[in-house]
Amino acid sequence: MSAAATEGYVDSQLGARVIKILPGEYRALAARDIPGQPVLATTLGSCVAACLFDAERPGIGGMNHFLLPDSETGDGARYGVHAMELLINAMLALGAQRHSLRAKVFGGGAVLAAVTNIDVGKKNAAFVRRFLAIEGIPVVGEDLLGPHPRKLLFFPATGEARVKRLPLSAGVALADSESRLRRSGPPAAPDVELF
Repeated sequence: MSAAATEGYVDSQLGARVIKILPGEYRALAARDIPGQPVLATTLGSCVAACLFDAERPGIGGMNHFLLPDSETGDGARYGVHAMELLINAMLALGAQRHSLRAKVFGGGAVLAAVTNIDVGKKNAAFVRRFLAIEGIPVVGEDLLGPHPRKLLFFPATGEARVKRLPLSAGVALADSESRLRRSGPPAAPDVELF
């Protein structure tokens, strides 16, 4: 039994094993490795999550959760440019084919607008759209921008995504958490070699 088979928790309402993706993390899954239908879950404020799946090979999918588009000082998955490459490479390693990858993107809320003069969510949304266009990965679903934080569930086995817009008041706690993460030191080096 793989480690992924016991990761996360079983949600009785969904009838699935739920694996939480935190800011700066990514995860690719082959549903065949996990009993039942695994679900990747995250909560987004100004951060963006890209959900990728292989349209021709059902069961291979993944999600990332990045805080900023890029960085001059770090190369961890908390930055979109690296989070996207890490996720794509992890999916290819599971057997996905680049030409059949599809994307659904979420987040980029203006939850930090009251705290800063910089619309981080808008920059993250623009980055993920541009990156996917350059890579030739079609975006087949999105819920980006606006004032709301979001709760996201992604089903890698089918490519289905469910998003729930949270009350604006929930954005205050997310904004505070995201601000702390952005100010923290450089992340640890990724455990995947980029080429």
